Amino acid sequence: MASYNRVILVGNLTRDPELRHTAGGTAVADIGVAINDRRKSASGEWVEETTFVDVTLWARTAEVAGEYLSKGSAVLIEGRLKLDTWEADGQKRSKLKVIGERMQMLSSRGEGEQKAQPTSATPEAATQQVDDDIPF
Repeated sequence: MASYNRVILVGNLTRDPELRHTAGGTAVADIGVAINDRRKSASGEWVEETTFVDVTLWARTAEVAGEYLSKGSAVLIEGRLKLDTWEADGQKRSKLKVIGERMQMLSSRGEGEQKAQPTSATPEAATQQVDDDIPF
């Protein structure tokens, strides 16, 4: 039987990225993403529903997130689901999270909380200009 594990999320960061490095020097960033959904209930009222998802980014993607993203930043994440399991206090625990394989920043600098200006070269994805004449 074939398997397919793809996730695409668009939302806002719930906190600043937590950047760390493995013993081998690979960058790892943990971020939280809030995805808002608006729908009509059975009574006809609009209901807002927010889903919170934990995402882990690796390598250069993690470094870019740590340098350019902050709480409130809009982001698109493409990746795969992963189930983490562990035991704590004699009880088995599990958590479903996303391993981000691709990230696109959707906010312009200044949206979300302000971060210090970077001292290194800016990646192309972080410097894209938004064209206000797009008809959609």
